[in-house]
Amino acid sequence: MKQIIALGGGGFLMEPENPLLDTYILEQAGKRRPKICFVPTASGDSAKMITAFYDFFGKQDCEPSHLSLFKPPARDLEAFVLEKDIIYVGGGNTKNLLALWREWGLDAVFRKAWEQGVVLAGISAGSLCWFEDGVTDSYGDGLEPIQALGFLGGSNCPHYDGEANRRPAYQKLIETGAVQSGIAADDGVALHYIGTELSRIVSSRPQAMAYRVKLDGNINETGLRAEFLGPQQ
Repeated sequence: MKQIIALGGGGFLMEPENPLLDTYILEQAGKRRPKICFVPTASGDSAKMITAFYDFFGKQDCEPSHLSLFKPPARDLEAFVLEKDIIYVGGGNTKNLLALWREWGLDAVFRKAWEQGVVLAGISAGSLCWFEDGVTDSYGDGLEPIQALGFLGGSNCPHYDGEANRRPAYQKLIETGAVQSGIAADDGVALHYIGTELSRIVSSRPQAMAYRVKLDGNINETGLRAEFLGPQQ
């Protein structure tokens, strides 16, 4: 079963005190001690992010590891990836992430892993990368369109409620045809795809939502309620 879990924000990198999304990701592997591998390419292998990953997942019932392209963990990266159950991609610069993955052939490796049932997950750049295109701050000041891997159709916008300029910038890019219609996610929201279809929307924040955004003469934004993973109020 092909699975992608795309986080608009949250998880151990943004809400280390709130484990709801990360434990949800672990559960989707369907194994007692899943092998989960963090890919911090977008942050330039930030030591802070890598430490945060091991601080959280080292305490869970799983086998954590990470994949660095600056200090590769193995000569055969494909074999290293394919023996994992979950790939978890961190945030940062999406343009650099895509460039490095393509140079190392990881784009093809991750597609093969996805097709073989490895769960692909990620936050921010690690969400956007799986779609056809979306909105990024990779170029410095401002938000601009970027072409991504295209495992999932349409565009993606993370941090929809977390950054004031995300919503208007995303809508403007769709309106002008710079990116396709697509789906946006608030911080704390995860979009769970089975195959290429959106199967479930879950959240670590009670009021957080996802949104379908499309051009239908005018910009049309449709709110999609997320299932809160915590205790019901």
